[in-house]
Amino acid sequence: MFEKVWQQKQTLALNKPESGRIWPKAGNEAWHKIDETKKNLILSWGVESMAAGYPALLARDFLSFTRTGNRRVWETPYFARRKALIGTALSECLEHSDEKIDFVIDGLWLICEESGWMISAHNNKGNAGEESKPLPDKSDPIIDLFAAQTAATLSVIVYLLRERLDQVTPMIADRVLAEIRERILVPFLTRQDYFWMGWTRKILINWTPWILSNILLTAQYSLDHTWELDALVRKAFLILDRYMDSLPEDGGCDEGTAYWNMAGGSLLDCLESLFEMSGSTMDFYHEPKIRQVALFPARAHIAGPWFWNFADCDARPKLDGERLYTFGCRIESQELKALGAYMGSNVLLRDTPQISRVMNALFSRIPEGSDPEAPDSVDLPDLQVYERRKKRLILVIKGGHNGESHNHNDVGNFILYADGNPILVDAGNMVYTRKTFSEERYTLWNVRSLYHNLPFFGQGIEQKAGEAFRASCIKAGPDRIEMELASAYGYPNLLSLRRTVEVSENRISLRDCAVLKEAESMTSVLMTWIRPEEKDGVFRIGPVRMEGVHHCSIEIIPVQDERMAENYPGCLYRILIHNQPSVEHTESFRWVLE
Repeated sequence: MFEKVWQQKQTLALNKPESGRIWPKAGNEAWHKIDETKKNLILSWGVESMAAGYPALLARDFLSFTRTGNRRVWETPYFARRKALIGTALSECLEHSDEKIDFVIDGLWLICEESGWMISAHNNKGNAGEESKPLPDKSDPIIDLFAAQTAATLSVIVYLLRERLDQVTPMIADRVLAEIRERILVPFLTRQDYFWMGWTRKILINWTPWILSNILLTAQYSLDHTWELDALVRKAFLILDRYMDSLPEDGGCDEGTAYWNMAGGSLLDCLESLFEMSGSTMDFYHEPKIRQVALFPARAHIAGPWFWNFADCDARPKLDGERLYTFGCRIESQELKALGAYMGSNVLLRDTPQISRVMNALFSRIPEGSDPEAPDSVDLPDLQVYERRKKRLILVIKGGHNGESHNHNDVGNFILYADGNPILVDAGNMVYTRKTFSEERYTLWNVRSLYHNLPFFGQGIEQKAGEAFRASCIKAGPDRIEMELASAYGYPNLLSLRRTVEVSENRISLRDCAVLKEAESMTSVLMTWIRPEEKDGVFRIGPVRMEGVHHCSIEIIPVQDERMAENYPGCLYRILIHNQPSVEHTESFRWVLE
């Protein structure tokens, strides 16, 4: 897709670099026209940042990851330093003061003095599985997500405030741009060993568009020679083609809806930079696969703040409404625009310090919107996720395999909502540690099939991790979905496990039929955020009556993880429905909304 455009010489229409820089410099009248509410938020951000100061980044904090597995000891002050710089720099664009510009200079200089711009958990060559070095190696610059994000932040701030900085001394901007070139631009142009580039690995993840979007933004706001832009854009095109080739045709994001922010959303960031730098001649928005990628969050939206949350995903993700709305405008999608308007735009950082998201929110206007209507059904056959709605009931079930990006062993898992609220849930994500992306990943309870809406056998025979462990024989009709799950367990004694769900106006039915070589018990697991209740022989989960419950026990799982608590504060409940050993099991459940 992208390389073809390059070969047709269309990209050589790159403008003079400065004409592609759409954000106004400090002193431009556009800053005075910003909405007063947004202005006040930025000014308050600047005041709070200067009051707090820049936190120290200590070697012992970086070492914490290899010593204990704790990422946050380094990441918390690392991100706080960058957030303080962004807030004060933008505040300076609105209201000049010597104290502010000195604080900005301090921040720029501190970051230039850092030995590495990557976070401690990513201190390798960017190749997944490589052991992290205990400390940064300045002779071997690593381009990870946040090194690229740092470069973009510094590039934009120097562009916005160059005149003010040069009044103090040109050495400041010169130093910043030299560090950007040494740490980011030169390695990007000369190396191919970072896994996210696609030369050493075919399956790419959110790292690719996330990093590329920041490198393109860095080039857009710091490179002054068109031949350098040509070389950088050409390589970006090669990598983007590899990324697009790795995506399913249906545009599904196997990393989960929350990661669309920095997967599909970052793809938009790339496209926007190319569009702006080329004077609107590079327009990829109507490519069919790009359209499918853009639409994924609209398809994954359940109701209100809730979205599908398979894999390492939050059930209430912090999606960027401005990016959704802008992408909707570009591909002419009313449903995506409606979702963006509903999610809203916020000039304050919701996640990591991505300066482009703040600038987009400052200089764009999106209308306020209400919770958009959703389609009755969604089929993503490549991702193997299917949603069915019958008025007040919503069921989403996934097939797929257990080698997906940010994988949970969850083939055949489903979630159930009633009146837009969760009934049966996926526990979702937890705070990342060294264990999260290591050989110990599947010792974490939230990623194991034992804690998903799936059966296990014997004393804990569960699904295995890896692409070979997958669903098969999937049939998806308007009211009925079937799939074979035995292969996901990789268990020789399990010959077949057929899962069937049926959806009607006020009822969801599920049937699991298992066939084993030798008799063994089967236990069905159901996860809920609502305390189950049994009264007068009737079993209820919130507003839903559940039929088919027998010989059950209930475990209470206090939600102690900070990230999980943002989605499910309090407790989760694990319902276990036990069966005696047999060579055949048929388990049927029905959820009725009255």
